[in-house]
Amino acid sequence: MEQPPPSGPDTNQIIEERRAKLSALRAGGTAYPNDFRRAHLAADIVKAQEQTAREKLETTPVSVTVAGRIMLKRVMGKASFATIQDMSGRLQLYVSDGDTGQAAHEAFKHYDIGDIIGASGTLFKTRTGELTVRVRELRLLAKSLRPLPEKFHGLADQEVKYRQRYLDLIVNEDARSKFERRSRLIQSIRNFLVSEGYLEVETPMMQPIPGGAAARPFVTHHNALDMQLYLRIAPELYLKRLVVGGFEKVFEINRNFRNEGISTRHNPEFTMLEFYAAYTDYEYMMEIIPRMLLAAVRDAFGNSTVTYQGREIDFAKPYRRLTITQAIRHYHAEYDDALLSDRDALRSKLDQLGIPYKAHDGLGGLQLTLFENTTESLLFEPTFIVDYPAEVSPLARSNERNPDITDRFELYIAGREIANGFSELNDPDDQAARFRAQVAQKDAGDAEAMHYDADYIRALEYGMPPASGAGIGIDRLVMLLTDSPSIRDVILFPHLRPE
Repeated sequence: MEQPPPSGPDTNQIIEERRAKLSALRAGGTAYPNDFRRAHLAADIVKAQEQTAREKLETTPVSVTVAGRIMLKRVMGKASFATIQDMSGRLQLYVSDGDTGQAAHEAFKHYDIGDIIGASGTLFKTRTGELTVRVRELRLLAKSLRPLPEKFHGLADQEVKYRQRYLDLIVNEDARSKFERRSRLIQSIRNFLVSEGYLEVETPMMQPIPGGAAARPFVTHHNALDMQLYLRIAPELYLKRLVVGGFEKVFEINRNFRNEGISTRHNPEFTMLEFYAAYTDYEYMMEIIPRMLLAAVRDAFGNSTVTYQGREIDFAKPYRRLTITQAIRHYHAEYDDALLSDRDALRSKLDQLGIPYKAHDGLGGLQLTLFENTTESLLFEPTFIVDYPAEVSPLARSNERNPDITDRFELYIAGREIANGFSELNDPDDQAARFRAQVAQKDAGDAEAMHYDADYIRALEYGMPPASGAGIGIDRLVMLLTDSPSIRDVILFPHLRPE
């Protein structure tokens, strides 16, 4: 629960006192009126008038009508000050017997921190130069029955911030700023893709076959149709159906659901961007993603550089490219070519390191497991890891020179996978064979292996143009850009255990 001041009445007593005030309001008429209309926002007022001289405001009055939550309050006999907070920022109010009237001022003295009020008046500047509203009319619009956290101790309990995000947003300017930047970032990505000729679409969240990723799905049931459905783990196969249908450049900013563990990097419900372009390959994706991220960072943060965990990342610099084995050797000289090219030697090394792997893993799968457990966390600068093994890339096009690898990449920044993309597999027979291999793995006990999607194969049989696609984890990207250590910090309402 929220923390009361270190001394004074406890929370229950404060709530009881505030409920008594609410009862008096109800007895006097409408306790929660809805006939007040705000005309101005705090930030707009400050931006327009902060440079205006005190004398000009006195000789040329500027009238405003504002509303917001009381965050600070100072009562001084016949005059009082309050600071209200609205969606844009904060603004000071001056309430007095002479301007507001004695009755209204007396009522204001009984308002509480957290109450939502509306006020009309004219602007002036105090002796210290603070822009202030000289209130003429004042209304209590909504009574706050619970006390806000005490100013100097704040909202210290991290779990309370997650459970009661509304409270976190009220008292924590950094939290509000973080989610505002998230919104600007997503809007910038949307604008960028539209400007590149992409069409935004929506695909099903409930699917008869979960596809497009290796993940454990959530299962639900549709009563009217008497059929089992799955919450979407990825929109990929539906978006590529649209490419078959002639929407040659499509994207979706989508919610996905995966029935897996919760960690600082994983939430059961998360946001992804996926986009596809016909007549392109994965080289195109590795060209457009840096441009898109640079534009989004500049739009959301004002420059190309952000700081994460004390280290700077400049999104204007070229991204590195390494294969999985090149990355392993770069950071671990002891893992030589002889080890990395020998399946039995790799299994022994993983056993020695205590790293689990799947019994059916081939050489490529074992290399990837070693990379993920020893190397990916070291990739701080933006780095494309390329040439993923075909055995772990069931939807990606095989490399024409080496069929054991695919034209696929993953983008790592600050030790985290941020994006995944590849040249799309558009050969229906090859895709069908890979689906059958996935089904065999599922039958052998791999709960994350893919299902066979007959309708997707049918779509490919009509012909899908050569294409490439990519997915970007929005939550992880926002974590990176806002220097947030946990995914829960950048999701407004993260999933938590029951209270």
